[in-house]
Amino acid sequence: QVYKGLDIITNKVSPQEQRLCRHHMISFVDPLVSNYTVVDFRDKAVPLISYIFARDKIPIVVGGTNYYIESLLWKVLINTKEMPSSAPRPDSDRKVELEQLDSAELHRRLSQVDPEMAAKLHPHDKRKVARSLQVFEETGIPHSEILHQQQEEEGGGPLGGPLKYPHSCILWLHADQAALDARLEKRVDDMVAAGLLEELRDFHRRYNQEKVAENRQDYQHGIFQSIGFKEFHEYLVSEGKCSPETSALLLEKGIQALKQVTKRYARRQNKWVRNRFLKRPGPNVPPVYGLEVSDLQRWEEDVVKPALEIVESFIQGREPPAEPLRMEQDEENKRSHRVCELCDRIIIGDREWAAHTRSKSHLHHLKKRRKLEVSSHARGTMGDSGDAETSDEDGSLPL
Repeated sequence: QVYKGLDIITNKVSPQEQRLCRHHMISFVDPLVSNYTVVDFRDKAVPLISYIFARDKIPIVVGGTNYYIESLLWKVLINTKEMPSSAPRPDSDRKVELEQLDSAELHRRLSQVDPEMAAKLHPHDKRKVARSLQVFEETGIPHSEILHQQQEEEGGGPLGGPLKYPHSCILWLHADQAALDARLEKRVDDMVAAGLLEELRDFHRRYNQEKVAENRQDYQHGIFQSIGFKEFHEYLVSEGKCSPETSALLLEKGIQALKQVTKRYARRQNKWVRNRFLKRPGPNVPPVYGLEVSDLQRWEEDVVKPALEIVESFIQGREPPAEPLRMEQDEENKRSHRVCELCDRIIIGDREWAAHTRSKSHLHHLKKRRKLEVSSHARGTMGDSGDAETSDEDGSLPL
């Protein structure tokens, strides 16, 4: 929503709603800016939060992207621009340059300068490996060492530095999965009815057509990462160059893909809340209050009324009537590093390892190896029998 234009695909809050309450951080970045990061977002949002507090108002951070919310609540980001370094500052985006390298080469370079971080990151996760390498190049300090410094600050923990706003609370709007899926599918249909295709066509014509012609299309950075661009790419680039029947099929394919990826993203958002907020270790975690939004006809009773009671209690310094969600204990090690020699794969995380050992490919390789072992054992037994017969002929006893 920080990018100008594209109000439908990014689900911007309506002008009518914006008139009811002052909104910030919407429609101020040029869509062609490809290196806008969460650090840039935080550096603009934090002074705004301070400004709102200074006027005796309460800032409300609205999601969306929970990673960006986390960057505002905790000290978890590394801003290389602020850190002293003997290395000269690059004019271009070094991370993007590094991502052009081969995955194996990237991981090899990181292993040389920051073996601890290299062990935690999967060699194929180019974006995270490139980021860690960028941090070292621009600061001269290993990424893992900076993270340790954050964690060791007062109030820090395994997931980063201390909580920046101690009197915070999180309101988590969650719904039954079936109800949520149906609502998200309807939202996509509503977006199409509101003019989504016209918006995408216009943007493609103004910003994307030239990149496609020069084979410079990049769906990994900037606005093009947003849900909706990749899904309709095939339809947009072929429109007017294929039959109406083919175009209609590509359009329907794009709509169905958008519905699928939207539902998948919603699941990831809920998973983030559970893993990073509800399971976050350490004392400095704001209480998380769950608000059930499955039945929209009960919006006032289930959402608005309890939310207002919780917020008013916080403002007045008393205990809210609602109980926060219980903090879940997580014994899982998300950074464990294992090598499956059978499948020639590196697996990061306990849960991923458990899933891998149950996967069809791993079980196939396991079955194949066992067959080879049985076959090898059988050949060895036959060889032993032959030796015994030969030994008996010359009168000696077999071993």
